[in-house]
Amino acid sequence: MQITGNITPDSLMSLEAYAKWRKVNKPLVMAHRKLRSVRLGEHLNLQFESETTIRYQIQEMLRIEKIFEEQGILQEIEAYAPLAPSGSNWKATMMLEYPDVNERKRELARLIGVEDRLFVEVEGQARVYAIADEDMDRENEEKTSAVHFVRFELTLAMCAAVKAGANVKLGCDHPHYPAHTLVAPETLASLAGDLR
Repeated sequence: MQITGNITPDSLMSLEAYAKWRKVNKPLVMAHRKLRSVRLGEHLNLQFESETTIRYQIQEMLRIEKIFEEQGILQEIEAYAPLAPSGSNWKATMMLEYPDVNERKRELARLIGVEDRLFVEVEGQARVYAIADEDMDRENEEKTSAVHFVRFELTLAMCAAVKAGANVKLGCDHPHYPAHTLVAPETLASLAGDLR
């Protein structure tokens, strides 16, 4: 997979080339995704996206939908490319995971606004709250969605501190879901690679 910093139709593989690449490389991409996944408490999972995960998602959509015409490819890029980090931020897919349907329904009603109460705290720096769902609202007066897209915008000082080895705490201060955790060193090393 060609990592360029800019996802364009020319930088994606043809369906045939991707099918061959996928057979060999899917386990590596899954390991990369797992490395960049951070559980926050029992029911909240943040999947930090990267150019690799977003390229993989686009290529998978093209494969599944058998899209090979330029307009369709551009639509997939337009849908997913904004989820890749841009050098001064981390972007993540936030998932609220409740296997029991009744519990999920109850908790999604209690957790309205949870996506806005997520934060990262770089050691020695101020807390930064998530900017959530920039593409569309994913909650209403009755419940929140089980999936949100969030962005943590970091200052230059925060980026430098992370690259220099500062610890990072991920947390949530929603009254019905208070939780925090230190980001594991191996995950943080991968996330530091997203920063300029």
